[in-house]
Amino acid sequence: MIVVTGATGQLGRLIVEKLVAQVPASRVAVSVRDVRKAEDLATRGVRVRPGDFAAPAGLVHAFEGASQVLLVSSNARAYGGDTLAQHRSAIDAARSAGVRRIVYTSHMAASHSSAFPPMLDHAATEQMLRESGLQWTALRNGFYATSALALLAKGLETGLFEAPADGKISWTSHADLAEAAAVILANEGPYEGPTPPLTAAQALDFEALCGIASDLLGRPLRRSIVSEDGMRARLDAAGMPPHAVAISLGLYRASREGEFAAVDPTLQKLLGRAPTSMREVIARQWGRAA
Repeated sequence: MIVVTGATGQLGRLIVEKLVAQVPASRVAVSVRDVRKAEDLATRGVRVRPGDFAAPAGLVHAFEGASQVLLVSSNARAYGGDTLAQHRSAIDAARSAGVRRIVYTSHMAASHSSAFPPMLDHAATEQMLRESGLQWTALRNGFYATSALALLAKGLETGLFEAPADGKISWTSHADLAEAAAVILANEGPYEGPTPPLTAAQALDFEALCGIASDLLGRPLRRSIVSEDGMRARLDAAGMPPHAVAISLGLYRASREGEFAAVDPTLQKLLGRAPTSMREVIARQWGRAA
């Protein structure tokens, strides 16, 4: 049995959908905080059990009978929580439940020295997995394309995207990454430890994204550079917590240092097709033909 955590979240839900297209639903289970949100999965034959990283006592039951657990990374740090404590609880529960392999949604830039704070947690979690005694795979996912859309949205209202200087980023769609995760879960074995970067075919900076959006929407979206200090002052004035400010500014700093610029053919090989381009992602989001 394959257990998917966080199965009512954006990525987890997509992984389950892709997985049940490849293996019988009876081989799939989910661990979710609110089982009511997964009732539709239960009606399709997926086993649904409550499981919360913040309440580790229940995770062993949620993982019971699993050969593999897909551990969707926690974003607790973004809200002032302890991401690593939650990941440690999940890994310990998997081991107690007799799970053979953990597949973890890591990131292409996972590093103990990254300028982008979430990458430190990914690197630390990979180290936990390395020391767990379990088989493990870390999906080195490209940067979520939805993050670019969220950042561009305000600029589309004003015609001006203002942010610190950045570098190229391998923006990659949730759907493509979910499909790749399902393929790896359904065909256990080829990847031990970290995968190659799972990225779309092109890395783009925000200047290029603004150009694509302008072209598709038929109205200008201009890129303007703001200093880090200037952006920090704006975010502070808006009441953003310090840890969130560090994440926001770290994205631009890390991209300038090339942490997210790699592109790799592995995702295309897993999908058997070209990954979704950012032009397609932007067109789908704002309703214009690519």
